Amino acid sequence: MDGMIQLDDMDCEFKEEILSRVPGANLDLCFTCGTCTGGCPASEQFGMDPRKFLRMLLLGMDDEVKQSPWAWVCTMCARCKTVCPMEIDIPKMIYNVRGSWPREKRPKGILGSCDQHIRTGNAMGVPSEDFAWTVEDVAEEIRNEHPGFENLQASVDRVGAVMALNQNSREPVTEPDEMGPLLKILHIAGVDWTYPTVMWGGENYCMFLADDEGWRYITEEFVYHIEHNLGCKVVINTE
Repeated sequence: MDGMIQLDDMDCEFKEEILSRVPGANLDLCFTCGTCTGGCPASEQFGMDPRKFLRMLLLGMDDEVKQSPWAWVCTMCARCKTVCPMEIDIPKMIYNVRGSWPREKRPKGILGSCDQHIRTGNAMGVPSEDFAWTVEDVAEEIRNEHPGFENLQASVDRVGAVMALNQNSREPVTEPDEMGPLLKILHIAGVDWTYPTVMWGGENYCMFLADDEGWRYITEEFVYHIEHNLGCKVVINTE
């Protein structure tokens, strides 16, 4: 019909790019039921929601999709995919939208935390020796001030421990007392565990930045240290 836009005539380059990276994305199966939007904590932020995002992508609105800051408020919780009757993988699409941004133009907070983690092993830039000191200081306070925990131990880089435990890097810097409850639980449960000093930060902001190389580097360095240097068999990721 004259004057009407035909879908076959629309330029959907970014859609095809995403499909090449996410073969199981099932983009064309969406029937706009809105279930994804109903459970999304980021709905209506910047005037966007998962359903609207997907429709714009399908209609070839590449520039609008790639330039919208909404991609950065998505929590990547995957509720949208979990409840979608067609199992459309919206989180992976969001990840690819983030990756389409020039790295230097991505949110400074996430970018800085990613780079800090790559350089120092944690998003807060804490030297390993300071982290080790904080761990022992918290353990000593528990031993001295909490009855029943006089024998509590918290080690760092202890070779042969069964379990390696990483740590949200903000707590040792701003809220070291928040580390205490977990140390108590591990003690009561009789867990044989240790903290590593290599890539010990549990939060990996490079993942949220859509920086594949940084994400991979942090993970590989962490895994190598706990497997080859410490010999741990199990990892607890606190994040």
